Amino acid sequence: MNQSAKITAIEYVLPAQTLSNEDLERDFPEWNVDKIFGKTGINKRQVVGVNECASDLAFKACEKLIDAVDLDRSDIDFIILCTQSPDYFLPATACILQDRLGLSTRCGAFDFNQGCSGFVYGLGLAKGLIETGQAKNILLVTADTYSKYIHPADKSVRTLFGDAAAATLIQAVASGPFIDRFRYGTDGAGAKNLIVPIGGARSPSALNPSPELYADDSGNARTDANLYMNGAAIFEFSMTRIPQLMASMFDDSFSIDDVDLFAFHQANKFMLDSLRRRLKLPAEKFISEFEHCGNTVSSSIPIALKESLDKGVLSVGNTVVCVGFGVGYSWAGCVIKW
Repeated sequence: MNQSAKITAIEYVLPAQTLSNEDLERDFPEWNVDKIFGKTGINKRQVVGVNECASDLAFKACEKLIDAVDLDRSDIDFIILCTQSPDYFLPATACILQDRLGLSTRCGAFDFNQGCSGFVYGLGLAKGLIETGQAKNILLVTADTYSKYIHPADKSVRTLFGDAAAATLIQAVASGPFIDRFRYGTDGAGAKNLIVPIGGARSPSALNPSPELYADDSGNARTDANLYMNGAAIFEFSMTRIPQLMASMFDDSFSIDDVDLFAFHQANKFMLDSLRRRLKLPAEKFISEFEHCGNTVSSSIPIALKESLDKGVLSVGNTVVCVGFGVGYSWAGCVIKW
């Protein structure tokens, strides 16, 4: 029997510890509250504690979803975890999560490292598993803790990123398609523009136990063991690739007028406003849900969708275009029928 993949529930969690604009102003007096909000559109972001990992947030998000929909754990037959902050190099954090959640040992589980486009990539993976008959109930989990990579003196990224996890239930249904029109793109030449240089096999931490602290031209301090972002290059990439991606998603049978909502990666206000103007998208159809949590990387789109559902902005029958983009460089888009 043919089956289609459909999103049936989303839940998310944020850490308890808050980093507000007032906190940042105390650390960086040259950045006042109004300036931070005006540039980023973010009022606060949540960050994990010293002993809290992405898997802890992922576990809480999954538990929240399972409770919300009264899902039988034995029915979950796959976990797909998107994270760039795994508990260990190996084993896969998804395997640890399967055991912690008490799921069946018949459940498949794997991690993938994709960042800001990860949710859309994850939907594509889930669709493939379901529509080839390999799974019926998939937990797509996104969880990132970029705060662990950010130097406290680097105001450029500390103002933007928040930690979070989201769990999305994707199930097999008889009708459809409900998730379709996938488009993907990659340009690894941009890898150096959003990177943690030290810590992987290419440059192990053990060989760089005391990386040098340096400051860039804007006075942001970091080491090569911290997150580095070339904001200007990321902006230029986004302004070039996302219009191209959007153009490829529409044709004579599907136009922008057929879309009820646009859920882009919730990067920051400046980026999203610029993209919306460049694409000439109506503000009332463009979701912006990052003021309370910042840029949550792979969880930003599911958080935006969940907030829109809870507020009644997104409802059954709506058509949503989702677009993720960023680290890699990587980008992806798809269409969701709600």
